[in-house]
Amino acid sequence: MLNIAGVHKVFNAGTVNEKIALNNVRLQVKSGEFITVIGSNGAGKSTLMNIISGGMLPDTGSISIDGKDVTRWGEHQRAGLIGRVFQDPMAGTAPNMTIEENLAIALARGEKRKLSFGVNNQKRELFREQLKLLDQGLENRLKTKVGFLSGGQRQALSLLMATFTEPKILLLDEHTAALDPKRAQLIVDLTEKIVERHKLTTIMVTHNMDQALNMGNRLLMLHDGGIILDIPDEKKRTMKPQDLLKAFETARGGETFSEDRFLLT
Repeated sequence: MLNIAGVHKVFNAGTVNEKIALNNVRLQVKSGEFITVIGSNGAGKSTLMNIISGGMLPDTGSISIDGKDVTRWGEHQRAGLIGRVFQDPMAGTAPNMTIEENLAIALARGEKRKLSFGVNNQKRELFREQLKLLDQGLENRLKTKVGFLSGGQRQALSLLMATFTEPKILLLDEHTAALDPKRAQLIVDLTEKIVERHKLTTIMVTHNMDQALNMGNRLLMLHDGGIILDIPDEKKRTMKPQDLLKAFETARGGETFSEDRFLLT
């Protein structure tokens, strides 16, 4: 479903601030895989997500999605192939628009623009059916502006919007990090339910090692712009956070993994 071949990305090339964000990254993702990604600040996680989404183009290397070479496609060109949920609950929705208007935009993602009513009764019924699955009571609040929703409700809505048209790839960019533990767990549960229902190919960046180990069927660790650990499901299921830290130290020749933002439990 996704093939990243020799992708290299450098920021501020040729200056004293030169930074290699991705260093010859190679990654193949099968259809239906759910990959969790961890790494310290500056490891290349956000750059990887932006390269996949089209928000950033690689300096060298190639990217293909479902057999299509999208290396030089921009973000808007990949919109029909990719759904994305960001860390900030405010980022994935339009706060001054209603729930139904936001969902209408999500439904039209990747389509050519045309003159028609944004929301009709047929669409409203579809929206209510989908919103019921979130178990947030939002199916009865279609006319409510999204800015009046709680952070957890907005993130749940963002998750639904990102998966509404069953994208080829779902990108989850620390999408529970800004929520309190109770709401974060709600979003985790919704994520697993939606991904399983649609068999979505998913890549999730997280700073929570328990999430990284307990969710999905494959785990990647990034460091200095490269993938240093690629742990399959059968091994991941037997690991604990401390085992992951030891694996990092082994991969880096004894270097200690030090990152205060990471949650070990």
